[in-house]
Amino acid sequence: MHESILVTLAGVLLAAILCQWIAWRVRLPAIIFLLATGIAAGPLLGILDPDALLGDLLFPFVSLSVAVILFEGSLTLKFHEIRGLGHVIRRMITLGMLVTWLITTAATRLALGFSWEVAFLFGAIVVVTGPTVIVPMLRTVRPSAAVANILRWEGILIDPIGATLAVLVFEFIVAGGGEGGLGTSLLVFGKIVLAGLVIGASLGQAFGLMLRRHWIPHYLQNVAALAAVCAAFALANHLEAESGLLTVTVMGVWLANLPGADLDAILDFKESLSVLLISVLFIVLAARMDLERFASLGWPSLAVLAAIQFLARPLNAQIAALGSDLAWPERHLLAWIAPRGIVAAAIAALFALQLEALGYPDADLMVPLTFLVIIGTVVLQSATARPIARWLGVAAPEPRGLLIVGANRVTLTLARELDAKGVQVLLADDKWSGITEARLAGLTTYYGNPASEHAERHLNLTGIGRLLAITPSADFNTLCVQHYRPEFGPQNVFAIRTRPPGSASRELKSAPRRRGRTLFGAEVTFAKLASLLANGADLRTTRLTDTFTYPDYLQKAPRIPLLAIDPGGRLHVFTAETEVQPGAGWQVVGLTLETPETP
Repeated sequence: MHESILVTLAGVLLAAILCQWIAWRVRLPAIIFLLATGIAAGPLLGILDPDALLGDLLFPFVSLSVAVILFEGSLTLKFHEIRGLGHVIRRMITLGMLVTWLITTAATRLALGFSWEVAFLFGAIVVVTGPTVIVPMLRTVRPSAAVANILRWEGILIDPIGATLAVLVFEFIVAGGGEGGLGTSLLVFGKIVLAGLVIGASLGQAFGLMLRRHWIPHYLQNVAALAAVCAAFALANHLEAESGLLTVTVMGVWLANLPGADLDAILDFKESLSVLLISVLFIVLAARMDLERFASLGWPSLAVLAAIQFLARPLNAQIAALGSDLAWPERHLLAWIAPRGIVAAAIAALFALQLEALGYPDADLMVPLTFLVIIGTVVLQSATARPIARWLGVAAPEPRGLLIVGANRVTLTLARELDAKGVQVLLADDKWSGITEARLAGLTTYYGNPASEHAERHLNLTGIGRLLAITPSADFNTLCVQHYRPEFGPQNVFAIRTRPPGSASRELKSAPRRRGRTLFGAEVTFAKLASLLANGADLRTTRLTDTFTYPDYLQKAPRIPLLAIDPGGRLHVFTAETEVQPGAGWQVVGLTLETPETP
């Protein structure tokens, strides 16, 4: 018995991480693969029964997991990121949420014939979007900064607010409706808000104070934060039921904007933990779905999905954007992106059971209908959001810029030349002298180790699509290649050799995938380029024509071609593994050993 439980738990963990890996490889939200895995393992194959596996611990586990996910997301919410956009976000989570709730309720009642009580509760449940689906989608879509910040803030803040709205509706139903139900609901609302704000702000301030005064050793900060979140969630729910989600969200936002609180280590830990929890939760909740009830929804359920996608969301976005500086294309993109996530699934599963116990006949259909909305919004928006963003002109451009690791004579010379040609260049190094010289030259820089945790959070890679590691250290070049290989892809990470091909070097014996593509040719080393520049070699850009071809360029004088820019403005890197054949209209950036005549 115990062995089978152990095997099942290990299988869920393995499947969860495998789904995340597949999603990373194909650049789609992981929720698609997680839901498919849960449905396959649960109702289709019958090898996963979450209720039998976890028993009475299932919903406490779901609740605590959602609390940790919301806390991690709220830790990234900085008030300075939404200057000028705060009123848009406030309207989206208030007036916009109200519009979404009412339209969804009416559509559910009219299309499926749900009772008004269940329809109102379902409408409240699906007003949430959530960071679990918003953040992966933003990575793929890459919208403008304003749109990205609004969607991220909305996704995190709407979760506890939507959960509170669902609690209020549920309390109204349980109280029997009428004046008594309304009075009970308003009283519950006041208690939830009071408990969430007071407990969340107090514990956030207390924990931030402990971090600022170094009362918690560094190695305990991660687990201390996890314990504090669980304690805050449990305390708030004990004092006032269902106030825990609001409490942990307030606690995270308070900490994120508290001056002097070092949250880097906590963010790393919470991000990893959230990925694991999100993955497991989606599989577990999807495995509980009853496919017969899902099929019984029929075609009218698609009318509910259409009302949410094509009516409720556009009205929400347009009302929120009134009087703002958002351009119309940005407003249209906001009106399209609003995928539902784990919080909607968790709340639906929780309240459906309680309403069934109270005898509401439509309650058993809330969970499959919620999953229909989740799957429909995620699949539809994942497939179309990026093309729509491009069509509207609010997608970030294709990343053509270069991240050059190393601020030395070679890279500074190369970066200045490329910058003058309009190529986006970002120089990164942890040596202050080189960074200072680069900044004096007007180049964009990052001071610090580009392969560090700090760089992961603070190095702005917008528009950057390739890495050139050009330092005298083979080990550091390899480290940077490995660090940025998942970000840019194996075809876009390059490193220069530090030893000639004939030497016995670990760099040359290591696998090509570890050291990246070889910059500028097999015979070109960092020392060779540095020596040539020190002895008067000139880096210049030469334009090719029909009469002055690439072979003419190579024969005119001793040259080492480094990069080429085609007529479309795309940058090509000369490497030992691939051959670039520039044609007429191309510009070749290369090292000239003696000054030739201008062609």
